[in-house]
Amino acid sequence: MLRSNDLIWSRMVRDYLMGERRPMNDLMAWNADATRLPYKMHSGYLRHLFLDNDLAEGRFVIDDTPVALSDIRVPIFAVGTVRDHVSPWHSTYKIHLQTDTEVTYLLTTGGHNAGIVSEPGHEGRSFQVMTKKPDDRYLDPETFIAEAPRKDGSWWPEWVAWLNARSSAPVAPAAVGSVPSGYVPLGDAPGTYVLQE
Repeated sequence: MLRSNDLIWSRMVRDYLMGERRPMNDLMAWNADATRLPYKMHSGYLRHLFLDNDLAEGRFVIDDTPVALSDIRVPIFAVGTVRDHVSPWHSTYKIHLQTDTEVTYLLTTGGHNAGIVSEPGHEGRSFQVMTKKPDDRYLDPETFIAEAPRKDGSWWPEWVAWLNARSSAPVAPAAVGSVPSGYVPLGDAPGTYVLQE
């Protein structure tokens, strides 16, 4: 029932009561495509990582070993969105308090879906980004908003630049079914799952 007035009732009134269905756009089509995760994985993800917040609390266990965010030693690129109703940005900004590594935090305009699916050329988008080194002092969210420069456009090129600065030269992927990959094609695209009822 998060943001139910925006996400449920306004649409129900317009679509059902008024009979004014909006035409499907790219984001609506993407959002209507169900997440195909095995039941155990999906329920475990929702319970442990979302509802109980086990990863942030040091209770998330893999192979009988708790995973602690403070054990991460590689740089982190974390993204928050201004109007996220599932993961409010003040909550995701806490990554700075839970890790002892370099954190690049980027706050972009939009909500939970549109803020992330924000391709280059999409008008009206902007973002703010800053990097905190392991020895830097903590900046609270309000100071971040005041000090991080605002950049116009999609955040995707910023992420690509961050990845390029920390990656080796690109290489071509191994062909599916080739000896190096070891993966044999299961069937032609888009896959057999689309035929399931």
